[in-house]
Amino acid sequence: MEAEKGRVCVTGAGGFLGSWLLELLLSKNYLVHGTVRDPADEKYAHLKTIDKASENLKLFKADLMDYNSLCSAIKGCEGVFHVASPVPSTTVPNPEVELIEPAVKGTLNVLRACDEAKVKRVVVVSSVVSVYMNPSLPKGQMMDENCWSDKEYCRATKNWYCLSKTEAESEAWECAKTSGLDVVTICPSLILGPILHSAVNASSKVLIKLLKGSHSYDAQVTRFYLCMLNVIFTYEQSKELL
Repeated sequence: MEAEKGRVCVTGAGGFLGSWLLELLLSKNYLVHGTVRDPADEKYAHLKTIDKASENLKLFKADLMDYNSLCSAIKGCEGVFHVASPVPSTTVPNPEVELIEPAVKGTLNVLRACDEAKVKRVVVVSSVVSVYMNPSLPKGQMMDENCWSDKEYCRATKNWYCLSKTEAESEAWECAKTSGLDVVTICPSLILGPILHSAVNASSKVLIKLLKGSHSYDAQVTRFYLCMLNVIFTYEQSKELL
């Protein structure tokens, strides 16, 4: 039997990306803490069927807005993957309460819990929407870590999800500066791939609508899609740099 690699935590372990990341980490012999809203809920049953889950996975009931619940899940971990974030599949009546506050405060709660637990590295799942939603960026410019979406532009155009991810990543870097935490952010675009859980996730719904012809895109605009397996490999490699 291979030696254990260490203990890590995945927030939002029951979601599309979180489930796949959790499976990869277990396959690499990590001891994994996974946060979900309710470990007894049947919608998380798929996590318990993953290879090595019975001996190396522990699920924690946690909420991004509940700091103490996050502290319990993160305690004893050397690395944390912060995946959990609200993703709307329909129009959001109150974006400040339903999207922006949970994304920003939730991220800060996770990072503060990581600081308290002396975590070695935190990998934060951000998004490409925190990078390119800015009309001031020169056309054709290569995007890098110096490119940021314009928050006021996001507000004016009511791109609430874009604003939530931009605000959350911005606050994550500010927290890293003041605390000294080793933070890595990764900004994927639309992620597609097989689904481990029973529910259809928000990104897959986009593909379904396109296939059904109920959703259209400007044919002149290039879209960027990522394979799930490539994304989780990137996240796992971010942790391997420890």
